[in-house]
Amino acid sequence: MSTQKITVPDIGDAEDVEVIEVCVNAGDEVDVDDILVVVESDKASMEIPSPLSGKVASVTVKLGDNVSFGSDIVTLETSETKSDAGIVAEALPAEPETEEPKAKNLQSSTPEASEPEAKESVPESNSVQTVSVPDIGDSEAVVVIELLVKPGDAIVKDDLLVVIESEKASMEIPSPFAGVVEKILVKEGDEVVEGSDLLTVLSTSSVIQDDVPVDAPAEHAKPTPIPVNNAEVKKTKTPEAEIQTADPSLQTAEKQSVYAGPAVRKLAREMGVNLPAVNGTGAGGRITKDDVNVYVKAALAGKSGQASHDTGSGIPAIPAVDFSKFGSIQTLPLSRIRKRGAANLHRSWLNVPHVTQNDEADVSDLEDFRKRMAAEAKKRNIRLTPLAFIIKAACFALKEFPVVNSSLDQSAENYILKNYYNIGMAVDTPEGLVVPVVKGVDDKGIWSIAEEVIELSEKARLGKLSVTEMQGASFTISSLGPIGGTSFTPIVNAPEVAILGVSRLVVKPVWDGENFVPRKMLPVSLSYDHRAINGAEAGRFTTYLCAVLKDFREGMM
Repeated sequence: MSTQKITVPDIGDAEDVEVIEVCVNAGDEVDVDDILVVVESDKASMEIPSPLSGKVASVTVKLGDNVSFGSDIVTLETSETKSDAGIVAEALPAEPETEEPKAKNLQSSTPEASEPEAKESVPESNSVQTVSVPDIGDSEAVVVIELLVKPGDAIVKDDLLVVIESEKASMEIPSPFAGVVEKILVKEGDEVVEGSDLLTVLSTSSVIQDDVPVDAPAEHAKPTPIPVNNAEVKKTKTPEAEIQTADPSLQTAEKQSVYAGPAVRKLAREMGVNLPAVNGTGAGGRITKDDVNVYVKAALAGKSGQASHDTGSGIPAIPAVDFSKFGSIQTLPLSRIRKRGAANLHRSWLNVPHVTQNDEADVSDLEDFRKRMAAEAKKRNIRLTPLAFIIKAACFALKEFPVVNSSLDQSAENYILKNYYNIGMAVDTPEGLVVPVVKGVDDKGIWSIAEEVIELSEKARLGKLSVTEMQGASFTISSLGPIGGTSFTPIVNAPEVAILGVSRLVVKPVWDGENFVPRKMLPVSLSYDHRAINGAEAGRFTTYLCAVLKDFREGMM
């Protein structure tokens, strides 16, 4: 085991660059090419990778420090040896200059020397100029990751045109002159090298040639543009350009405020995040990976920056309509229960990928048995409803298929299997839907369940349910049997992973192998979280449930 000091590599002509992110802490294990720190000059942000694998012994820089070539970054404890451990990576490319652009894309390759004072004025007004990839250091090929302009866009000097990315840095390429974008020569995902043509611009300014040999051909000239004011640009805009740039989403000014490294841009692309919409919390407004993750979580929770225009999921909101224009109206507020229920259902619908499995249970024998028990029910002063049997049958099925009696943890990577069988039942009340819970169903008989169903339902309608009587469900049943319907899709009561819908019993002709005979069929609909339960499991669950409802002896086996 040896100790190696990792230092800042050659970062071109940038001196005293700022440390804007420290990606490791003392004690962390790192592999080769793991990012140690991120530094930023006035031209580019650069990620400095580790040349060795090992354990971080100490971090010698902090946020806000200024470092240069050779400055210590971290100390690693490693079994590897490297003769030049101070050079942690190849030279990191910086963004092209924007203060006084050299426009290397138009630089002459003529080797002859010339007098630096020699200047030649060449009128280039309204001429087509090609913008190429400038000097990008030692990178052989880089990828075009973003196009910031479109044909017809009016641009001024230093407006950003494209963003390219190497393995080490992302670079924004500015325009060396003003004009109107004529043609885009690359597309996102293309690989380019120094000198590759990116786009053509109809230039609207004269260009002064300097530092160019007198005998050098005009096409090799290296222009330094004369600043052009916005008024000049507006005069040169085509009608198409006016239309395009009127849309804020197409303005290059928005794009210029994006400060993010290659890893962050890659993460944003993978997650479908529009980086200009993310608030950067890093130094100088730089966007970090945490910023992207926070943005995604906020969007899923309905707190994105577009909340004023969109719904919580990013779906465009339903437009407001003045219904009084069409006739008499009355506005009634939702009850507290309805508003709370609506919020819960909306959250579940947005977060749970719903699938519904429909089936039918032959409950002919069960209904006959229930009628035979009518006298005993009257004697006990209990209404023996079908729901009591459905709750007990569901308990048998949940024991047989424990995944349906589970929840997913916050990471959605683990099941939380429940060894209790508390079944919620949706009850319709004048104030809205409430869900009292019959607890410990596995330890209760039909009479006990039936009595509790009636008691809880009555308390629900009177608004006398306690909070504890509506908590702790592991599975829920929503029965519309007394109302009607042939099937429906109930919404999963998250964090549960399934809910059973029951519709109205109907007498149907069923083939018994020899004849069609009238049977009492009960439609059931199981909605489930497809992340936790697959279709085969849902099908087996409903098949078993229907078998138990047909003959309760199935549940005793």
